[in-house]
This record gives sequence, C-alpha cells and structure tokens, in this order.
Amino acid sequence: MSPNMIRDSDGSPRIVLSEPTGSTAEVLLYGGQVVSWKNERREELLFMSSKAVRKPPKAIRGGMPVCFPQFANCGSLEQHGFARNKLWSLDDCPEPLPPANNPSTVDLVLKSTEEDLKTWPHRFELRLRISLSAGKLTLIPRVRNTDSKAFSFMFALRNYFSVSDISEVRVEGLETLDYFDNLLRKERYTEQADAISFDGEIDRVYLSTPTKIAIIDHEKKRTFEMRKEGMLDAVVWNPWDKKAKTLPDLGNEDYKTMLCVDSAAIESPIVLKPFEEWKGRQEICTVSSSYCSGQLDMRKVLGFR
Repeated sequence: MSPNMIRDSDGSPRIVLSEPTGSTAEVLLYGGQVVSWKNERREELLFMSSKAVRKPPKAIRGGMPVCFPQFANCGSLEQHGFARNKLWSLDDCPEPLPPANNPSTVDLVLKSTEEDLKTWPHRFELRLRISLSAGKLTLIPRVRNTDSKAFSFMFALRNYFSVSDISEVRVEGLETLDYFDNLLRKERYTEQADAISFDGEIDRVYLSTPTKIAIIDHEKKRTFEMRKEGMLDAVVWNPWDKKAKTLPDLGNEDYKTMLCVDSAAIESPIVLKPFEEWKGRQEICTVSSSYCSGQLDMRKVLGFR
C-alpha cells in the first residue's frame, strides 16, 4: 500500500497519511512540508497562518518547514535556506532505512540541482521520512554529502504548534540552559525561570538541550512531548503583536494561537565528509495533561518508551 496522493485545485500534489485510530497528516511535495496533523478527534495540532502563501517562491508559514542548509540569516543564503521552497520528490530508494510498506509513512527526497550549486556549491541529497501513528508524528531527516569535498550545514525542523492561548502555555525542559537571544544582538544568557512562559516576543536558540521537551497547553489540557536526536539545539519563537503586524504572511492576531519550538543544529553546524550521511530524528506525541498546582510531574510528561 502507498500513501494517498491527491491534487489541490491548483494541481499541486498533497500526500495524506492516515492510521487506524483516525488521525491524519498532510504533506506537500512543495517544501517537503507537513502542513496538517489532526488527532483521532479531528482536532488540528499544527498552526497554519491565516495569510499563508502556498505558491513558489514563498515558504509556507505554518506546519513543519524544513530549514536547510542554514537557519535564520546565519549565512549567505535566503532566510532558513532553500529546502522549504523547493519541490521535493517521492523517494523510492530510502536506503539504508528499510522500505516503508504502509500507508502511514512517506519518504521524500531533495537533491541538489545545477541552480542550487550557484548559491550553495555543494552536492547533497536531503531525505525525509514522515511517519504517523496513534498520537505520534515522527520525522527522520537525513543529509548525504554526494560531493568530492566536505561541507557543513545547519538544520532545523520548525514546528508551528497550535495552542489555545499563548499566554496560557509553558515550555518545560529548557530551564537552567544557556541560550542566544536574537532580540538582544544574539548575546548569550542563562535561563533562570523554572519553565518558559509567554508575555511578549521571544526568539531564542537554546543550547545543548535535552532530548525531551514538553509544550504544555493549560487551556486545552494537552501536552506536546517532543523528543529529538541529532539536533542539540532548540529554538523557541513567538512574534507577539508588534512583530506579527510586520509579517505579511501572518495574520495580526495569529500569534495568540501559535508557538514554534524547533529541533535544530545551529550553534555547531554539522560537518560531512564526502559520501558521509547525517541522520536526525524528531518524535512528537500528544498526551492529556490535567493538574491543579500548575506544575506537571515531568517524569510522567517526559516518560518516553
């Protein structure tokens, strides 16, 4: 069996993954991007901007964009690199991963073109496996150096989570860590709070982060548990009201119902020798969270199998 591919009204391909409990995920070949993830109750778990542009050459604001080979403006390329606004292909040869013969997994690939080499002179193959199971979405990115010389790159999976009210959300798992504050000339600070809560714009790169992070939505009594491998950093971003009004592809009020917490490799770019491959992994689960004190038992929240 293979994932269900449909075409939007403009002809662009969309892949729909589903699993027996009723949850679904939708993936575009444009950007190799997950643009929807719904639970078994058909509740949307990912944020999509009310003004998102879904045509080249614009990146789509929402879902899970792939940032490669740079993050933000930390290099000579366009913001967050070019992978998120290229047309990917279905990958029929996902080696060394075993073939995925079920309808809830899709393998995508992006290979360097002659046009890409003009702006980033390195030959590569970027693969992404997206797998859906009950209550969980897993992304496995891989980058192979197909060039004759080594290169380095940054990488991030930008996760736009749908939340009830940003002021009622907290992020746990990043306390006591150092971070670069992009709002303060990228200076380095140490997180002092016991959890991150939100009352204004935030744009931080947390360093040497744990494999597990929790995004707790008080109002929805829902927690996103994020587990990551191969990506040491985590980015936390919300534009708040003033910045939101400067972004043409974001609605003025959209910031209230979104939060980005990204799996990333930024501070120490990944170096690949010729024909070497890097592999990362990100799993996001959803669990119900109800409590009285405002503090969750993190051993339960972050208790992965």
